[in-house]
Amino acid sequence: MRTTYDETDDILVVHLSDKPILKEASQDWNTHISYAEDGTTVEIVILEASKQGAWPLLRSHAA
Repeated sequence: MRTTYDETDDILVVHLSDKPILKEASQDWNTHISYAEDGTTVEIVILEASKQGAWPLLRSHAA
């Protein structure tokens, strides 16, 4: 698994597999999931990732 983040466009991509993508489905306007032929998830794309709270992945909880 690897993640890439485009700061300019605020897009987070979580790559789960190197399998070829067969189909893509939108869960809502900013979350898109790509699937391989065997039905496994290949990648998840989140638009406006920082605005949606998905980036950064780890947040510091300072007291």
